[in-house]
Amino acid sequence: MDIVMSSTLITIIAFLLLLWLLNKYAFGPLFGVMEKRRELIKEQMNAAETSRNAAEASMAEQKAALDEARKEAYAILEQARATSSKQADEIVTSAKNEAARLKDEALKDIESEKNKAISALRTEVGGISVQIASKIIEKQVDEKSQEEIVNKYLKEVGSK
Repeated sequence: MDIVMSSTLITIIAFLLLLWLLNKYAFGPLFGVMEKRRELIKEQMNAAETSRNAAEASMAEQKAALDEARKEAYAILEQARATSSKQADEIVTSAKNEAARLKDEALKDIESEKNKAISALRTEVGGISVQIASKIIEKQVDEKSQEEIVNKYLKEVGSK
């Protein structure tokens, strides 16, 4: 095989011309599209990273808000327990005071009724005593008759 110089030179020139044409019309736009695609992917990755960071921050905020809500709920429950305990104590104290007041009123009523009954009994005993005395004076009987009359009136008083 003989190497022909003119043919080799033409081949080299054709190759260089083809390389230049490919570079200008094929590789340039192809590399430009590939560069745009690389930058788009880079932007999307940056956006994804930003979104992930924002999501993590949002999740941390939500977790903090949830913890705060739990603390507030616990505080509200504790306050409700304290309030209900205080109200229960107040109700018990009020009931005890009311019971003592009613007891005092009942004792006063009993004492009043007792005094009325004693007063009525004294009045009745006084009247009976006058009746007994008048009967005794009327009859002027002996001691035995007098004792019978007293016993009779005592039985009458006891039956009333």
